[in-house]
Amino acid sequence: MSGDLIAITGFVALFAMMILRVPIGIAMGLVGVGGFAAVTGPGPALNLLAQSPIRTVTDFNLTLIPFFVLMGVLATNSGMSRELFRAGRHWFGFMKGGMAISTVGACAGFAAICGSSVATAATMTKIALPEMKQAGYPSEVSTGVIAAGGTLGILIPPSVVLAVYGYITEQDVGVLFIAGIVPGILAILMYMLAVRLAYGRRLPAGEPFRLGEAVRSLAGVWAVLLLFLLIIGSIYFGVTTATEAAAVGSFLTAAIGMLRGKLSLRGLLDSLVEALRTSVAIYTILIGAILFGYFLAITQSPQKITDWLVALDLGAYGTLTLILIFFVIMGCILDAMAMIILLVPIVFPIITQLGFDPIWFGVIIVMTVELGLITPPVGMNVFVINSIAREIPLTTIFKGVLPFVAADILRLVLLVAMPALVLWLPRTMQ
Repeated sequence: MSGDLIAITGFVALFAMMILRVPIGIAMGLVGVGGFAAVTGPGPALNLLAQSPIRTVTDFNLTLIPFFVLMGVLATNSGMSRELFRAGRHWFGFMKGGMAISTVGACAGFAAICGSSVATAATMTKIALPEMKQAGYPSEVSTGVIAAGGTLGILIPPSVVLAVYGYITEQDVGVLFIAGIVPGILAILMYMLAVRLAYGRRLPAGEPFRLGEAVRSLAGVWAVLLLFLLIIGSIYFGVTTATEAAAVGSFLTAAIGMLRGKLSLRGLLDSLVEALRTSVAIYTILIGAILFGYFLAITQSPQKITDWLVALDLGAYGTLTLILIFFVIMGCILDAMAMIILLVPIVFPIITQLGFDPIWFGVIIVMTVELGLITPPVGMNVFVINSIAREIPLTTIFKGVLPFVAADILRLVLLVAMPALVLWLPRTMQ
């Protein structure tokens, strides 16, 4: 069997298993080992299977993933997300639609210490949705704001998805985190603007502004601000690596939660167990991706796809547009982590050959993946919200996210046209 036929058979088998709901990590691992065996024989494939998992779980650069996952879980169990929403409501609640704008801000603040979109959407659904429902917000508005706000979790640093991209492409994760700051701020502002432009007439009137309560509410958000500044500041000024910052951040989150009386010993143990489960799931996907990567390498699939796309002579930006459209389409059937792990090893050689900056592309591709979190038929954030608020139909939630999808597309076009918005801040690093 020729290498091309083995490669095609492998991709068909992979997508067939995904359709059958085989976990993506297992599916990639099976295809990777099976395809490698078809080319080299069973001996080398079994050696690959024996060595790759050990190398992955003992890789120092990947230890930041469980640390950042743990930090997010600890922050949730310490009630930091609720304090963020409360502070946002006190400061922005006087505006028409202020509670929706507060939800976007709370999602951004929680994303800054969580790094997971799904966790951000689930947490804010439990906190903000009942409040907005009580205040008279239409269901499509409240759920659309939460679903879109949740996508900030994979862009605003620290981001687990950006960390995985950095590992796969051998880029500095700390630089990627800093590169995500300006696009993240732009996302927050555009989401807030989308709330007013799309739903202005349907938004309830604001609440009376009380300066004393607003000032007192800031006492609950100092921990989030401190954690964000310590983590990002230490990375930006070169004091720590991203991995060291993750370790310090998870320790400080636990310490702050326990010192404030918001995290009990039982809560700490439950957080460790929950973080372990999530980390194991991510590592399973990573191991499968690495095994699948060996299959891609031995069949030279990325190189052949690169040659084919370059031969189309679409130009650098024409090819980039084609790749981004493909990612948006795939986002309708794959979750964010699966897309990054499965597709980036294939398209990254194309991007480097076309001369695009790999740091810039990392932010652009994560933004593109964000669209998959809120677009049908998968829309992971939408399904998370629906699983918590079962009385709200999926169609209502998908309708509610449409203005934010438009905002994401506009932001993506802006950052493709002006790469300096992404690269300016990383270039000022020490």
